[in-house]
Amino acid sequence: MKAIKLLLVVVFSATFFTSCEEVYIEEPSISLNQVLGSYELWYVDINATMGYGETPWLQKAFTISFRNGVLYANNNIAGIGETGNGFGIDVGVYDAYEMILDVDHDVDGFSTYDVYQITSNRIELYNPRNDTSYFLDGYQRSNFDYDMVFYDNIHYFLQDYTAWEKIYTSATGQVNPFDDENYLQFIAGGNDKTFRSSQDHVGLNPNYITWDYVGDYGVGDVSSNFYLKTLTLDYDSYGNEFFELSVIDDETIALFQPSSGTTYEFAGRGYIQYVKAANGKDDTKELIEKKRKFKKERKENPRQSSRLI
Repeated sequence: MKAIKLLLVVVFSATFFTSCEEVYIEEPSISLNQVLGSYELWYVDINATMGYGETPWLQKAFTISFRNGVLYANNNIAGIGETGNGFGIDVGVYDAYEMILDVDHDVDGFSTYDVYQITSNRIELYNPRNDTSYFLDGYQRSNFDYDMVFYDNIHYFLQDYTAWEKIYTSATGQVNPFDDENYLQFIAGGNDKTFRSSQDHVGLNPNYITWDYVGDYGVGDVSSNFYLKTLTLDYDSYGNEFFELSVIDDETIALFQPSSGTTYEFAGRGYIQYVKAANGKDDTKELIEKKRKFKKERKENPRQSSRLI
């Protein structure tokens, strides 16, 4: 509890005598645990990050949630809003006290943070070990725009699968070189502008695909349609392949090629969960060091915030 000191002034007009008395009123304070639990989701504003260091579990998360000592995260775009009823998956445990947050992450281990409250729904997690701050915005699941996060991060959705297998080619459209490509892969963890393609026959286990080509790719926006994207694949031999990319569901995409009038559909194969199971027994989940890369350098301006007490 925080005490507020008030000055009580009593004036007696007959004698012009002034009396001063100190009165203390208890003002209720809010704990760090209450702040963290006041919002169901905390969106990691990766572009606001300040510092030269990197905190892996925060770098890969789109949202995190603090629920009774258990830390949850949405690390994948595929299934966001549905996985774990919108919270994502269990990725570790935490302890919050005074202005300190301690996190024991299932993969990345222990780390500790100074917490600053910037506004009622924005907090800063400062890691003194690497002198880097991450900024989180609070939301309830009912007013969080999962679709906005999904479509604003389509390139990470493409990286959520080991391979994309062609499952459909429209009967209409001109014959072109891309007709022979049966698999695409969008690589995470290094240069996330790299793709690979293969002409292997369909139906293969993704682990047995022979990748014939490696090149760069880019995903762009369509100003008139938020839900439509563009995908450009750079093939050295005959130039760029340009597509309009639309999402059919969490594991299927459609690529329309304007130059030929052909529509292709690809299904994701080999879903990549970007964290190991806490008990280490789930062999179906592959650990890949995916990172959200957009980050600004630390500024020297002082914080316009207050510590939680």
